Amino acid sequence: QVQLVESGGGTVQPGGSLRLSCAASRSIDSSGTLAWYRQAPGKERELVARIFSGDSTNYLKSVKGRFTISKDNAKNMVYLQMDSLKPEDTAVYYCNARWTIDYWGKGTLVTVSS
Repeated sequence: QVQLVESGGGTVQPGGSLRLSCAASRSIDSSGTLAWYRQAPGKERELVARIFSGDSTNYLKSVKGRFTISKDNAKNMVYLQMDSLKPEDTAVYYCNARWTIDYWGKGTLVTVSS
């Protein structure tokens, strides 16, 4: 059973930054994709950013240029650097890994508020 554990959420003012981390219980240096999703209150879960085994990435249009997904294969870690945060970025952020099937973390809450 693969475990994913997110950390780094919190409350930040608009325009601020946060860095989310996701620790995986197995090696991430293999085929598959790693991603961050988010779910705001009353809304469906949406894909925020994804990184493929070849390190190519894609982003939700509304976060492109503000968020950066990265990974450290040696540490089995995935990161989401979030800059220029906006109130509409408020959500629970989930780490996702897809190796044949999907694995999910329990989420970390990000609140952007003045």
